[in-house]
Amino acid sequence: MTGILAGKVVAVTGAGRGIGREIAWLCAKEGAAVVVNDPGVSGSGEIEKGGIAAGPAEQTVADIVRAGGQAHANLASVSDPAGAVSIVEDAVKRFGRIDAVVNNAGILRDTIWHKMSHEDWRAVIDVHLNGAFNVSKAATPYFRDQQSGSFVHFTSTSGLIGNIGQANYSAAKLGIVGLSQSIALDMARAGVRSNCIAPFAWSRMTASIPAETPEAKQRVERLQTMGAEKIAPLVAFLASDLSKDVSNQIFAVRRNEIVLFSKPRPIRSMTKTDGWTAQSIADELVPSFRPSFARADEVSAHVFPYDPI
Repeated sequence: MTGILAGKVVAVTGAGRGIGREIAWLCAKEGAAVVVNDPGVSGSGEIEKGGIAAGPAEQTVADIVRAGGQAHANLASVSDPAGAVSIVEDAVKRFGRIDAVVNNAGILRDTIWHKMSHEDWRAVIDVHLNGAFNVSKAATPYFRDQQSGSFVHFTSTSGLIGNIGQANYSAAKLGIVGLSQSIALDMARAGVRSNCIAPFAWSRMTASIPAETPEAKQRVERLQTMGAEKIAPLVAFLASDLSKDVSNQIFAVRRNEIVLFSKPRPIRSMTKTDGWTAQSIADELVPSFRPSFARADEVSAHVFPYDPI
């Protein structure tokens, strides 16, 4: 097959369904050989009745092969370091190399902060943040040896902006941004790129969002208009040589709109040469800074209040 990824080998985690499946499909269509990783667990990361389900990954592979592409199913969990290594090793053994890693795998265990358990905290961090670390770490020796490679990590506006009932997910997703930045800086000398994407799309994960208030119902209705296939073109671009000078960036995709996010940077500064006291902070600094404060209840709907384009 020809395309912008002809001759490339791409590993996509969480690729049995939703956004990951669309990414795997488009990368294969653009000429890449694809390792489709998905353990087939529930949306909360639990093994469903009957054990690990090969179905989602193998179905994606079958569809790709039927269309004339190359793909291989891997059922490992990204939260297991050995499983993460197997994803990369399958790429090298089956297709001879690894050129891009797409860290898309994810689970949700949403609950309001004061009810969140240690188990639900660890489970989400393990899949999202530790999973991205594990798979990226496994691919790094190959990227260094060949002096090329691309990491595409999935973050979320839940981490970049904030969301209710998702402390575990938000922390993991903002942690992924920090991981990506460090990888981009540390690996630049080896010609390796690392970027993040925050997707807006209706999927199995977003289908679990409660819609009990008018605002929540409106948010869900907007999400339902945004197909997972809209995310894939940016991933294919970032995995290809067309993006050789694009690294250490944070993008978002909202249907037909692609957004570039800024990173945290100073927006106001105030100096008191004789030092600050708690009272002078209250009396002088806060009134000066208050017009620039982020709103305390801000969620992504406040930043993107308009209908998807």
